[in-house]
Amino acid sequence: MTVTYTFDVFSSLDGFGGVTSDSWGGYWGKQGPELLEHRLALYGEEQRMVFGATTYRAFEQMLAASTEESGVRDPWVTRMRSMPATVVSSTLHGPLDWPDATVVSGDAVDAVARLKQESAVPLRSHGSLSLNRALMAAGLVDRVQVTLFPVITDQTGDAPIFQGAADFDLELIQSRTLDGHIQELTYRPTLHD
Repeated sequence: MTVTYTFDVFSSLDGFGGVTSDSWGGYWGKQGPELLEHRLALYGEEQRMVFGATTYRAFEQMLAASTEESGVRDPWVTRMRSMPATVVSSTLHGPLDWPDATVVSGDAVDAVARLKQESAVPLRSHGSLSLNRALMAAGLVDRVQVTLFPVITDQTGDAPIFQGAADFDLELIQSRTLDGHIQELTYRPTLHD
């Protein structure tokens, strides 16, 4: 039996995962206590994180440069970092600066298919856009969880989430509003024929 794999991503309304300008701030400056409590609860569940090399390096750099005042180490991020993780990479080699991380090389689709069969706990990936687009195309992503922030970042948007992705039909399986203006939408993706 395989475990559930969730692709978890933050997005602007126009589909960007980040911005090139510091003027927005983290979470596009829209986070509130309800979002942060919900994220902490999500990451309180037993699960294994899956990252591509680029996202792993970004988290490593971001966390190394953070301070208590920077807000980067929100409790859910600290909890995420304490979870077991698999980093799929042909360029990184262990040991990594992550308490319980394993590097897996080779084809990402094969590696995650194997991990879904062998893992005793659900899998979750936050970010790792190109990795997750490939996994979606291979039918390995069971849920796409998009946290939609109320911003349009066409001028400063970075990291288009689904650019170059295959076509998918999405079945909405859960939705919620956080802090009165942030939407969390969870879908079951199916490759469109």
